[in-house]
Amino acid sequence: MDLTPIWLTLKLAAITTLVLLIIGLPLAYWLSKRRSIFKIIIEAIITMPLVLPPSVLGFYLLLAFSPQHGIGKWLHNTFDLQLVFSFQGLVLASAIYSLPFMIGPIKSALQQLPGSLSEASYTLGDTDWQTFVNILLPNIRASVWTAAILTFAHTLGEFGVVLMIGGNIPGVTRVASIAVYDSVENMDYHSANIYSLILFSITFVMVIAVFVFNKYKAKSPLE
Repeated sequence: MDLTPIWLTLKLAAITTLVLLIIGLPLAYWLSKRRSIFKIIIEAIITMPLVLPPSVLGFYLLLAFSPQHGIGKWLHNTFDLQLVFSFQGLVLASAIYSLPFMIGPIKSALQQLPGSLSEASYTLGDTDWQTFVNILLPNIRASVWTAAILTFAHTLGEFGVVLMIGGNIPGVTRVASIAVYDSVENMDYHSANIYSLILFSITFVMVIAVFVFNKYKAKSPLE
């Protein structure tokens, strides 16, 4: 039994979650403070992966990442970096696909915090960034954990996008969801069952963790 697809899936989910934590926290803070048509457009773009069929999103990412077009051509010509059919491409595609799962809970938690917290910090001379890091972020810990868990769990189950961008290269882009599909196509139901059972178990634990953090969140006086 080859467990490489499981390891590759966990590695992809962990890196994607870390990348989105770095990008999502400041982006969610910015979105929670702004009120403009530009903000609505950005929010619509971030939300699109929730409503688009994964194959459609994967197709456009495939065009964008292709060495013959867009950002893929620039990266290939400038850094000799190929995104299509590579693990780096999977990480970038997963980050785009899972971005709304990171942004949504954090932005919602920030908007629910009382304005007096920020005002008190500004009165003491703190900057926007100091207010966010020292005052707001500690008060939305449960929501940040929830967002990270949802992002990790969502990345585990990706299929359409990773198939379009990464294909099915063993040890490189063959994640667990692709391995399940491949095993069923080859009528190897034993392997498909093991891959599916492992993914099911991990995802179930992730969902339980979300419920636990939501319960903690409900008990928090601020969130």
